[in-house]
Amino acid sequence: MKKIFFLIACVITYSHTHAQDSADVYNNAVAYMRQSDYNNAILILKSGLEKQPNNADFKKQLAICYYFQNDNEKAIQLIQPLIDNNQADDQCFQIIGNIYKDQKKYTECEKMFTAAIKKFPENGALYNEMGNLMWQQKKNDAIQYWEKGIMTDPNYSKNYYNACRYYQIKNDFTWSIIYGEIFANLEPLNSKTAEIKDILLEDYKQLMIELKWDTLNKKYDNLFTQEFINALKGQSSIAGMGINTTSLIMIRTRFIIDWYNNSVTKFPFQLFEYHRNLIQDGLFEAYNQWLFGSSDNLVSFQNWTQNHSLEYYNFIKLLQSNAFTLNKGEYYH
Repeated sequence: MKKIFFLIACVITYSHTHAQDSADVYNNAVAYMRQSDYNNAILILKSGLEKQPNNADFKKQLAICYYFQNDNEKAIQLIQPLIDNNQADDQCFQIIGNIYKDQKKYTECEKMFTAAIKKFPENGALYNEMGNLMWQQKKNDAIQYWEKGIMTDPNYSKNYYNACRYYQIKNDFTWSIIYGEIFANLEPLNSKTAEIKDILLEDYKQLMIELKWDTLNKKYDNLFTQEFINALKGQSSIAGMGINTTSLIMIRTRFIIDWYNNSVTKFPFQLFEYHRNLIQDGLFEAYNQWLFGSSDNLVSFQNWTQNHSLEYYNFIKLLQSNAFTLNKGEYYH
């Protein structure tokens, strides 16, 4: 009996030590990868694979190292067996798909992302990658994948970025505004957010000044979009003073009041709920200054932040808390 207990204890100790060793190898390698020190990460992962040759996590991280070192063949050799053996996660598909895309092997790339989406149908990153592939080939169905990514994985940001830019190119300023503002809130510190802020200001100028409302309404059969346009139309008199940060604060504040008087029960939408909460907390002006001020007039924006330092500090603190998230099911396009 003592021998049995001793054997069980040995197995438990070995399993615990084995798992601990795996975690140490993985964490140490990832730490080097975060520093872009891929050579040291490769050494650690190779050493780990000598002891655990079937460890899929080690293989995936090693493949990522090779990918960032442009050693694509070694990356494929590691990832393809994981895919064939149903051990691959979404990131494995992304890596090998992007390798094919870089090599302009578009057919193989499309097959890879199609298989990935079938396996992970609610993964926004995969829809984004497929959309990028279509766009790179100048195919119009790119937007279908970005939209699907928004619908299935609403808090994944990159689909909003691409959709915002796509709709501005297509002169669909309503959805360029909506998707652009969502991206800015999901990725406030992203380097691309400055670009999106410029797009948003220009979108409002186009929408509020240059387009005819009757023509715009006929363009859409989408009820949410019609409600959005009608709520903005009610503020069109304010546009007579020009579109700038000050007028946009007025337009967007009145828009939210009208929306919650007329449309909220039909179309609950977290972006507008966020706006209403900011208004109630006295932070909506600071939010709009952050969103439009630097694109509109940098000197005026800097003066405003200096004169309203506490208000702006409180908003930035809220922004950094990652308070903005979207609800699944609030997809209206």
